Amino acid sequence: MTLDELDGVTVAPNNHKVIFENDEVRVLETTIAAGEITPLHTHLIPTVMYVLSGSHFIRRDENGETMVNTRAIPDFVLPKVLFAESTPRHTIENTDTKDLVVIGVELKNSHVH
Repeated sequence: MTLDELDGVTVAPNNHKVIFENDEVRVLETTIAAGEITPLHTHLIPTVMYVLSGSHFIRRDENGETMVNTRAIPDFVLPKVLFAESTPRHTIENTDTKDLVVIGVELKNSHVH
């Protein structure tokens, strides 16, 4: 399992809660309140994400440059299930009126590169 000093659970504990962990997976509940911006953090482990609520956000890199702005994408609909091999240093700003709540299953022993 590859973590760094900016692992979301370490640097943004108010947003990332470990709800289950064993040798194979770490399951996180991520909650970002409407209007909130998370601290700069990473998710370096391949992760399957299930969205419980929320739909619009801005992801910015470590220099504050916009990586994704869902409101800039016409007819954007956040998928209920997503997969990310790795998410480098970023912040998330919840630009929705509802909390953004995501369950992430990190695959500790994945051989995805």
